[in-house]
Amino acid sequence: MVDFSLLAAQYKSELLDRVMPFWMENSIDKKFGGYFTCIERNGEVYDTDKFIWLQGREVWMLATLYNKVEKRQEWLDAAIQGAEFLKKYGHDGNLNWYFSLDREGRPLVEPYNIFSYTFAVIAFGQLYKATGVQEYADIAKKTFDIVLSKRSNPKGRWSKAAQGARAMKDFALPMILCNVALEIEDLLDPKFLKETIDTCLHEVLDVFYRPELDLVVEHVSKDGKLVDCHEGRLLNPGHAIEAMWFIMDLGKRLGRKDLIEKAVHIALREVEYGWDKQYGGIFYFMDRLGRPLQQLEWDQKLWWVHIETLITMIKGYELTGNKECLDWFMRVHEYVWSHFMDPEYPEWFGYLNRRGEVLLTLKGGKWKGCFHVPRGLMQVYQTLERIAQREAQK
Repeated sequence: MVDFSLLAAQYKSELLDRVMPFWMENSIDKKFGGYFTCIERNGEVYDTDKFIWLQGREVWMLATLYNKVEKRQEWLDAAIQGAEFLKKYGHDGNLNWYFSLDREGRPLVEPYNIFSYTFAVIAFGQLYKATGVQEYADIAKKTFDIVLSKRSNPKGRWSKAAQGARAMKDFALPMILCNVALEIEDLLDPKFLKETIDTCLHEVLDVFYRPELDLVVEHVSKDGKLVDCHEGRLLNPGHAIEAMWFIMDLGKRLGRKDLIEKAVHIALREVEYGWDKQYGGIFYFMDRLGRPLQQLEWDQKLWWVHIETLITMIKGYELTGNKECLDWFMRVHEYVWSHFMDPEYPEWFGYLNRRGEVLLTLKGGKWKGCFHVPRGLMQVYQTLERIAQREAQK
């Protein structure tokens, strides 16, 4: 028998008593603004470069906690200072968002990465909800327009593809646009919002999800066909599973049980397919034909993959009552708390080898920041609380 109240308390305490204090104490650059993300296990900063999508993610996380958990002024103040740093240094003056800056805000890498833009959108959108500052809303909306204009060629002039080369579409962009559109729905025209959501749903569920595989692929040709090359065979179970809780949220928002049911089906198929039967945990990358992978990290167990699976499975159980979702939630819960949670220092490890041993002791870096762990803890504890409340009323 699962004690949902006890589990909710476990996740909430981890978020508020350990994880967020770690970031508040160690990541805020009080001298130049913005956030440090390259942080060792004990909280020591080991590199001061600032990566735009992690800056945006931390602004979003802090503003979201302020909006949805508790009106703590320290969270709002920390979000505002990060946003002001981004506003001043994070783009080229036309809201083309750089990939990285040095500590003082000088650009290091050009704005080739569209996810710098998407996380700026949700950062300023969420901060607008917290503050009512119109400038933040304008930045979010204008940046979102740029994202939409770049969909057909996300890297623009920084693309390394040769002219006339094999053209492919990437699953990550329509996947995240499902989430981004909901984040700023109050800033969008309802008709435009519906069109954007419909397009994203079509791409995720009708193009990248392949019924013949019953799996989501990472890349297809421009005309939506499978391609037999390394990229065309690539699977990322964590990406697919994460996208399914975005779809569940959309299904709930739109009152469409069919979307929720389909998302649950795909998520269950993905976790079963991606689960390492020998050592436990979910593989990072796989090949749909079982061919050798080019990603040397293919068999690593990553924090975000497992945390996103926790969110998806507990939401799936809440929305459908599917017992398989609860079973998988508990299996992944046991793996996560026994492998990623650091019993000595706050925040969680990010990178394990296939056997589940800690590969890197860092708590933050170029890709891991104040995002997946706190977002996951918040999503899971709030979902568990709703389930516990529902169970108590039976």
